[in-house]
Parts: sequence; structure tokens; C-alpha cells
Amino acid sequence: MERSAEDGLPRVLPSLGAPRFVGRAVELQRLTDALARPPAAVLVEGEAGIGKSRLVQEALDEPGIAARRPLAALCPPFREALTLGPVVDAARDARPDVAELALTSLAGVLRPLFPEWGQDLPPTPEALSDAGAARHRLFRALAELLDAMGVGVLVLEDVHWADEATLDFLLFLASRRSRRMSLVLTYRPEDVAPESALMRLTSRPPAGTGYVRIRLGALDVPQTAELMSSMLDGEHVSETFASFLQERTDGVPLAVEESVRLLRDRADLVRRDGEWVRRTLADIAVPPTIRDAVAERASHLTPVAQRVLRAASVLAEPVGPAVLATVSGLPDNVAGRAVDDAVRSGLLGEDRAGRVSFRHALAARAVYDMTPVPDRRALHRGAGRSLRAMTPQPVARLAHHYREAGDTGQWRQYAERAADLALASGDHRTAVGLLHELLTESDPPAASMARWAQKMPVLAFSGLVGRGDLTRALRGVLDAEALAPHDRAAVRIQLGRMLLHAGEYAAGAAELERALPDLAGEPFQAAWAMNTLGSPPSTLMSAGEHRRWLDRAADAARLPMTPDQRLALVVDRATSLLDMGDEAGWAVAAELPDTAATPEGMMQLARSGLNIGNGAMRWGRYDEARHLLTTALARAEHHRYQRLHDMILVTLVHLDWFTGAWDGLAERAAALAAVDAEPVLQLDAQLITALLEGAVGGSGADPGPVAVTGGGTGTVEERLRQVLDAGLRRGIADLPLEPAAALARIRLAEGSAAEALELTDGPADVVARKNIWLWATEFAPVRTGALLAAEQPHQARKFVTDLAEGLAGKNLPAADAALETCRGILAEGEGRGVEAAAAFGRATAAWQRLPRPYEALLSAERRAGCLLAAGDRDTGLSELARAQAGFTALGARTDADRVHVALRAAGAPVRQVWRGGRRGYGDRLSPRELEVVRLLLTGLTNPAIARALSRSPKTVAAQLNSAMRKYGVTSRTALAVSATQAGITPAEGHAAGAGSDL
Repeated sequence: MERSAEDGLPRVLPSLGAPRFVGRAVELQRLTDALARPPAAVLVEGEAGIGKSRLVQEALDEPGIAARRPLAALCPPFREALTLGPVVDAARDARPDVAELALTSLAGVLRPLFPEWGQDLPPTPEALSDAGAARHRLFRALAELLDAMGVGVLVLEDVHWADEATLDFLLFLASRRSRRMSLVLTYRPEDVAPESALMRLTSRPPAGTGYVRIRLGALDVPQTAELMSSMLDGEHVSETFASFLQERTDGVPLAVEESVRLLRDRADLVRRDGEWVRRTLADIAVPPTIRDAVAERASHLTPVAQRVLRAASVLAEPVGPAVLATVSGLPDNVAGRAVDDAVRSGLLGEDRAGRVSFRHALAARAVYDMTPVPDRRALHRGAGRSLRAMTPQPVARLAHHYREAGDTGQWRQYAERAADLALASGDHRTAVGLLHELLTESDPPAASMARWAQKMPVLAFSGLVGRGDLTRALRGVLDAEALAPHDRAAVRIQLGRMLLHAGEYAAGAAELERALPDLAGEPFQAAWAMNTLGSPPSTLMSAGEHRRWLDRAADAARLPMTPDQRLALVVDRATSLLDMGDEAGWAVAAELPDTAATPEGMMQLARSGLNIGNGAMRWGRYDEARHLLTTALARAEHHRYQRLHDMILVTLVHLDWFTGAWDGLAERAAALAAVDAEPVLQLDAQLITALLEGAVGGSGADPGPVAVTGGGTGTVEERLRQVLDAGLRRGIADLPLEPAAALARIRLAEGSAAEALELTDGPADVVARKNIWLWATEFAPVRTGALLAAEQPHQARKFVTDLAEGLAGKNLPAADAALETCRGILAEGEGRGVEAAAAFGRATAAWQRLPRPYEALLSAERRAGCLLAAGDRDTGLSELARAQAGFTALGARTDADRVHVALRAAGAPVRQVWRGGRRGYGDRLSPRELEVVRLLLTGLTNPAIARALSRSPKTVAAQLNSAMRKYGVTSRTALAVSATQAGITPAEGHAAGAGSDL
């Protein structure tokens, strides 16, 4: 103990030790139990200072867990991100013998992240242009490294500060089916952004993983007393004193510790009758926050020790004492003692490698905030000078320090190098963030702007264009006319590509056209721009104008360029011709090779399968579309082209909507609607979700929130309106056609002919102006009906005539079926019942040939109505009954119910609409359906039920749909409630877990 004097009186000062681990026995047991059964995913959450790091360290010190080679990483509070920086730094600090790790060739992608390991890593593989594929390959390589190092537990502290790439890597690790590595993540829930990828991990635990979520709360009074006693050589602390301090600190362990240290420094602790007590309450002021306590404690240190604290707060990461001394700017003979004093104060601590840092981020922030701005900048500049001497240079941290030092030139240099490193590593999103800052947050020379713009990886760009600051910056440098022609063209091309990729087609096309005069001597760039202008969705040009641009692009493509570049142009040309309904597109598609020699070439072939498959779907060549899309999907999966993979999946969802393969379709569409940073993909998934809900009267699975620009969730009409508005806002000429048609059908059925007509006015104008009548397939029938209902028969006849002329001589099966439907609607509206019935019969047959069963049934229903109106009651009722049965089998409950009402109104003897299941069981569940429902009640998902019963997921889905129809419900949750009310009990031996989706 020490003695102090106050007012001339001696006072005994207590010796303070490190606090013991107190009040977390239950939480520690949960953590160690989870890690003893790998793989585990443990999330430790709580406010700052609550003891998350201490809990994890106590667990890692357990012998059984320490034997699993835990690797601990810390996410620093830096704005600038280094690709996977926390994990990379932790792996580097572990100093593995890389030459002995037996890594595969995949590990070559790690060279940019670990340049010092160059002689031991495999050669760098060829770069991938697909952002998703590049990032996935990087994740696989880093996971292979951790596995080869024998890491059994990966700990990431302060994940609320993690960069996007690190969070995505954690999701990747958690989703690996063969993994044995456990994850431990600590974070402050109040600091996690709502859109953070961490929310996906916390809300959707990985299947097959021991998932534990530990929330740390405040210490109670006895625990506070125990913590205080542990700092005071185990001697007793009065209950009154402990209660006082627990109330003032809210029971936050760090606040308790800092308060005890501060009270000791003030000589506010008094030993009386064998226990430590406080002085009179009125004489003690406990700082209201940890920050205030730290600030007061720091003020008691010597000026040189305070200088060390300020340097440590600026560095904000563990560093060697020599680095800390250098940044502090203290002489060698003073620095060592100053560092020791700062460590002895308890504010700084040393790790097992001898590196020094603040023991807690809150303390570091308190010291940083009270450091005068000029001193702060000088210390950041010193940190930059010191870190520059490291090998390899920590470029992201250097960018951070020079930014805070106000040294714009050095910041630009290191931020660009960090972006280059991210690009070389395949981390396109991190590169986008860094380049975005360079382009928008400084006033650099025009040549630098051009260079940075050309580096921007467009396929990873979606999330930033809506903010507008980047496009404004690029347009500003273009308007300044300070660029050479080559650079000006490059910036315009890149700006156009960014806008197109973000769905701003009209604006993007305008930039490309402006770039063409400066593209002399750049045949591929010029041909690419011309092909893009030849793309029908990009502008409201006519088909003839599009064709002229495509022909100019074909001429430019004859000039020298690489095989991959030429292949990309052929894919673009075939896509555009098919979009226009031009038969020449199939001949161009036939020129495409079966394989390619490079990853870029293979990516283009996968893209061709998506684009040409989509074209085949629009034409109504559904079997061909499915073959092209499934082949492209296999390519995308094999080469890990993630963005193409997702786009192909949503196109297959659209195809399944057309062809009536509706089992499980709602779940698939909902999953795709949740894909981040792909607005056009989300819109297509949202559209199918709404169409399906409108037909079935509520899907068999809750589609969940669907993120589209400016929208959310809602009724079928609201969802369709969101898609329509987003398509119109983005200038995508063909995207609004289908949602407009669906909304118009709803309005026409309600008797609102004027609204239905207004909804189809825009699509009709687009088709007429572009002269692409293939695009009328979805809205032509409802527009014809709306014109007749609005008492505009002349306009209806003209529209149908124009449609027939536009389709004449073309082989467009879906559009031809729509034309026959329009002819039937026109004849029916003009009172020509027999002709109408014949036209609807031809339409039904045409839709069936595709096959497109839903439209075929709608045409058959209309034919039955015409036959009834013409007096052919027997045939009409028979066809109406068949239509009802067809709708029921398809799952279109809304339509089946409508036909049921029509049959009853016609006086036909009808039975209650059959909702599925074997007729022999009536409204009762069959034994096999009962098995499925009992497993559903345990919370298992469809795939889990299928595995438990050795059935296919499709069979399980069909049996659940049948059960839902028998109970008259439309969701799994409602089925569970109804089954429970009926006395059905869950299957024994199947506990609900992470796979639950009720």
C-alpha cells in the first residue's frame, strides 16, 4: 500500500491489481460448451465495456479450446478498409510456415494480400471479370489457408466495425457444408447498421451449426462488490459502497474498474474496520461516463506519458513500443519510461507479443477526442511516416492516417494503392468504395479522375449510383473539358456503363453516344458502345435505328481485337436481335462456340446462355429456353460467376411462372428478391411473387420483405406498382410492360376500364414507337379488352390490326397466341360469339403448345363463356368445368373460385371446389400427408422433411400444398395452427432448430 496526505493527514492508498473474471460463469459455460462441439457459431453481444473480449479470452484459455489453435482478429475503427484486413493481419501475425502448408493452386490469389509470402505461394491465377466469382475465389483461398494452418476457432472482435468483405467472408465460412471451424464474433448491437451483412448472420443461423447467442448484461451489486474486491487484494468492500458504485456505473465492468482506479488516484477510498469504503457520499463525484473517468485519470499522468497515450489513441491498434515511441516524437531516453508509465496506469496494456495498445476502445476514443486537432494531425503524420517503413506497407492504414493528417496527396496515393490491392485480390466492392471516395471527396487533376474512373469495377457498382455524387463528379470533370480525347472517351464510356448497370438505361445510352467521336483507334470500345446503343431496352429508338447501330458495331468488330472481345460483341448482337423479335438473332447465336480458352471467354458463353435463353422465353420457345438456361447455370456454378448465376435463377423462376411449374416457386422468388445490390434481379423476383400471389390467392410461403427502390412489401397491387414505378424511373423500356399488364387486368376485372386503359397506354406507345411487337405479348389482350370496355371499338380494331401486321411473317409463338386471344376478345366485344369462341379455341391451343397453361386456361374459360352466350349450354358448361379443374390442379385458387361461381350462376350442378389430396380421403389428410404435417409441426423445412421421409422436396411440397387446400389455408404457419387445433401432434424425435421456417 501507499500513503498519501490530504490536509496534512496521512491516508493509506490501496494497491490495485487487475480485476478477476466476475459474474459471467453461466455465459462462459455456454461459450465453452458450444466450442467443444464444432462447428459452432457463437455471437457475443453487449454494449461497450460490458466484458465481451474478457469472456472470449477466458474461453480461449481453456486447455481444450486452446488446443484447437484459435486465431483472434480485431476489426479496427478505420474508415479505410483493407481487403479482409482483420483476418489477413491475424494470419500474418500467426507466422505460419507457408511452404509446409501444402496449399493448392487456388492459394495463388492470396499473393496480393501476403506479398511477403510470394516465394511460397502458388502462381497468381488469371483474373476473373465477374465480381462475384472473383470474390468467391478469394474467400475459398483464404478459407483453405486457415484450414491448412489448423485454425479450429476463428474469433473476430468488434464486428460492428468490420468492412463488407470481412462480413461476407464470415457468411461464406458459416455456410460451408464441410467446415469444422467454429466462429466467435463480438459486437455492439446498437452500432450494427440495419443493412449490415451481420444482420443476416444473426437472423438466419447457418444450418448444421451449433448456434449460440450470448447477450451480456450489467453486473448486479454482489458482482460489482466482487469485481471491486478482486482489484483490492481480495479484501472486503462494503455493500453500501458497492451499491453506490453499481448505480453510478450501471453495472458496466469497465466503468466499475475505471471508477475504482480513479477513486484510488483521488485518494477517495478509505479503509475502515477491515473493509474498503467510500468517503462521505457528498464528497465523491463519480464521472458520468467512462470517457470522463479516462480523461481525468489521464490528466494525472506526466506530460510525456500523456503524449504516449495520445499517440496510442491515434494508432488505434497494437504496435511495438518502438513504433509508439517514434510516433510520440519523444527522445529514446524518455520514451521507454513514458511507455512504461502509461502501461502501469492501466490505460494501456501489452499483448502476448509485447505490443502495446489501449485496453479498451472507449478509453482510446476518450483520449483521442481530448487531443487538440493540431496535435492529432501531427501524430497521424508521424504514424504515416512510421508505418511506411513496414514491409509490406499497410496501405489502408496509411491512407487513413494521411487523410486524418490532412495530407491529401499522400492520402490519394495510398487510397489508390489500396484500391489496386483490392482489385488484384478480387475484392471489387472494397475497390469501389475506395475509388468512389477518391473521385468524390477531393479535387484532383483531371488525368487522375480519368485513371480512377477507368479502374472502377462496374459489375460491383450498383449500390452507389443512386447517390448521384459519383455521376456528378464524373460529369463535372467532363464538363471542365480538361481531358485529352482518349481520357474523355474513357470517362464517358465508364460513366455510361455505370448508369446502364444500375438500370439508368436512357442516361447511360446518351453518354455512350457522346463518347463515340473520341473513340477513333479503339475498335472494341467503339463497337461495344454501338452494340449497347443497338440494345432495345436502352432507349426509345425504333427497331430500325437499333438495327443500324448493330450493323455499325458489326463493321467495327471486323477490326483487330482479342477473341474474347469479339465473342462479347457476338453475344451482344444476338441478344439485341432476339429482343427485337428478329429471326436473324438465331443465326448469330449459332455462331457462338461451345467452349472458350480463357475464363473471360467462358464467362461470355455463360452470359450468352442467360441472354439467349431469356430471348427464347420471350419468344415462347420454352423448351429451348430451359435448355439454354440450365446449361448456362451449370457453367456459372462451375466457374462461380455469382451475378450471372443469380440472374439465370431469376430467369428460370420467370420461365416456371409461364410454364405452370409453380410448386416451391414463391420460396424461390422470395430468396432471389433478397439478393443484395441487384435491383433489376430484385424487380423481376418481385414481379413473379406478385403475379403468383394474385393467381393462387396467397402463396404457400411468406415471401418476406422485398427490397426494391422506393418500395417495400404490401398487397399484390402495391407490389406490382412498385415494380412498374421502378421500371419507369430507371428508363428500362421493356421492364414496365408485364407489371402494367397485370395491374390493368386487376382494374379491368374491377370494372375500371379507364384505369386499365391508362395503364396500357404507355406500353402501347413504347411498342408503336419502337415497332417491336414482340413486346406486346403480355399487355395486348388486356388492352384490347380495356378499349372495348371504354367504348372505343374502332381503336380496339386498329390495335389488333396493327398487332397482326407487326407480327406478320415472324415466328413468335407467344405473341401469336396473344394475337389469337386479342381476336377472340374483339369478336366477343363486337357480338360475334361464334367467331370469338373459335378464336379463343385457337388461342387455347396456341398457349398449350408452348406450354403456358395459365393463359391457356384463361382462354378456355372465355371460350366457354362465348359458347354459353351462343346457346351451346352443354359444351360451354363442360369446358367451364374443365377450366375449373385445370385452375385447381395448377394451384390458381383465385381463378378456380371465379369459375366455380360462374358454374353455379349458370345453374350447373357443382360440387365444392376440390382443394387437392386423394379424393378417396375427402377432406381428411392421407397417411403420407399426415406424416409431412406432423414433421412440419416440429419446425422442419421442406428439404429437412424430405430427408427425414426419404422423399423428394417436390413431393413434400405437393403434399403440404394438398394439406393446405384441405384445411382452406394458404401458408405453412396457418396450416400448423389449423393442424394443432385439429389435434395433430408433432412427430417425436424431431426438435425444431436452425432449419425451422414456421
